[in-house]
Amino acid sequence: MQKRDCVAVLGPTASGKTSLGVQLARALHGEIISADCRQVYRGLDIGSGKDLDEFSHGGEAVAYHLIDIVDLTEEYNLFAFQRDFYAAFSRVRANGRLPVIVGGTGMYLDAVIRGYDMDEVPQSEALRAELAQLPLESLVERFRSLKQGLMHNTTDILDRERLVRAIEIAQHKKERQGSEAAAHNRLRAERAVHPVVLGIAFERGELRRRIEARLKARFKAGMIAEVERLHECGASWERLERLGLEYRFIAEFLQGKIGSQEELYTRLNRAIGQFAKRQETWFRGMERKGVEIRWLAPERSQSLLLQALDVIHGCDSAV
Repeated sequence: MQKRDCVAVLGPTASGKTSLGVQLARALHGEIISADCRQVYRGLDIGSGKDLDEFSHGGEAVAYHLIDIVDLTEEYNLFAFQRDFYAAFSRVRANGRLPVIVGGTGMYLDAVIRGYDMDEVPQSEALRAELAQLPLESLVERFRSLKQGLMHNTTDILDRERLVRAIEIAQHKKERQGSEAAAHNRLRAERAVHPVVLGIAFERGELRRRIEARLKARFKAGMIAEVERLHECGASWERLERLGLEYRFIAEFLQGKIGSQEELYTRLNRAIGQFAKRQETWFRGMERKGVEIRWLAPERSQSLLLQALDVIHGCDSAV
């Protein structure tokens, strides 16, 4: 069996992933690699739940990666995350430390745990000129042909721009042959990670209570002022809304689209609860695709840390 070379901590929002990840990093001489699509941005502090105090309080300071690495003027994406993750993972391992992956962005986690095959494919002006002449139905058929019917992300066929890009990438992969393909496969094998994946699963009612308590604490900590400051520093309302959840709803409130703080709280609390359900659905999908998630039970008398350590040390090929 392949030796486990890292730990991943996942769970819905407000489940305490950061706290457990930091405790594990301290106990196992590790460093945190964040898998959160908003924590990569500088300035998104309260609303994204960076909780950076967790990394320095209560014991030895814990190093972290992929937090505060890009400005809001940039559009970070899954490809950039996978690229940056592999670089951070290699650095942590080279330093003799254990990578502890912590996050709730399901696609980011899935991309590195299951090793999505992603290339940095340049735009082909010739191909784009050819595709521009075709109706959407013909583009869909061409994409289906290139993918041989195996489409993991069917949303690509709903938007013409995304569909053209998807065809461009699929065409590139098809044309990659011989030694280039072998080299690519070797690189994928070298990059493969073999984690012990830990999940935190609260009972639905308790998770709702945790979401509400955390949201109240974030309002008290100045989350509205944070969004206001980001806009004053140049982030457009549209950019803030694209960030979703806290940033979207507070941006709408500051523009007068939401009439009161009470309405803001109610709508945002409901949206975060719905988001937590979508996260849980994604994690169940990962399990169906072969990812073994060992779920910890917060209601047990044994602490989450001790449960997690028992699971890690009990693996057939432990970290």
